[in-house]
Amino acid sequence: MPDKRKHRGPHPDDRTLFAPDQWAGLRGAVRDYSTLLTWGYAPAGALKLVGDHFRLVRRQRLAVMRAACGEPQRKSRRSRRIELRQLAGQEVVIDGYNLLITVEAHLAGGVILRGRDGCLRDLAGMHGSYRRVEETVPALRRIGEALAGLRPASVHWLLDRPVSNSGRLKGMIESLAAEHGWPWRVALSECTDHDLAACQGPIVTSDSAVLDRCGPWCNLAAYIVEHCPRSEPIIDLSGEGDALPEPH
Repeated sequence: MPDKRKHRGPHPDDRTLFAPDQWAGLRGAVRDYSTLLTWGYAPAGALKLVGDHFRLVRRQRLAVMRAACGEPQRKSRRSRRIELRQLAGQEVVIDGYNLLITVEAHLAGGVILRGRDGCLRDLAGMHGSYRRVEETVPALRRIGEALAGLRPASVHWLLDRPVSNSGRLKGMIESLAAEHGWPWRVALSECTDHDLAACQGPIVTSDSAVLDRCGPWCNLAAYIVEHCPRSEPIIDLSGEGDALPEPH
């Protein structure tokens, strides 16, 4: 069935699944899942154990998985995170779909989570094909305005070549950059994760797999979202200040 969505907004059940009365349980689940990951449990088994204990449905388990990380991963990611002001004069490489879809979801009122590593993540899925939505151009403009204020020397977008419509999105980004005089380049990559992890300079991503392999990175999505107020709150699952239990 073709994807006919016009927005990157919430799932019909999200208003119930992520209502304020669910937050305490979700925070507890993220804490317990992160604890098990820290202790070396297999991710799939740990998520099932925690999800069953907290009686979470599939979409809530996805949220827990995206927000959680083991303590070594959290510390390592934070040690390599740079301040946004440090982007000035540098070549910045952007995980294109990762950043764009989060900002699109935010503008469309979708669920946005703050994870234990401080990153903001959405629950939108792409499933091998990218479809332009009504929030696409506004999201690109907000990204462009934020980057212009941070004054990097250049911006290099990476889009996944295997994802359908990547070529069309590349053309759209290039056209918008030319219109505004933004120093952007856009490339299609056979393996964006590999290319991002190999970068020597700062990258923009919230992809957990990339964050565990890359060098310096910055939390641009959080900066953009936090400077673009909306009625729906960011769901904070970071557990900031919570100490995870030590192994028995």
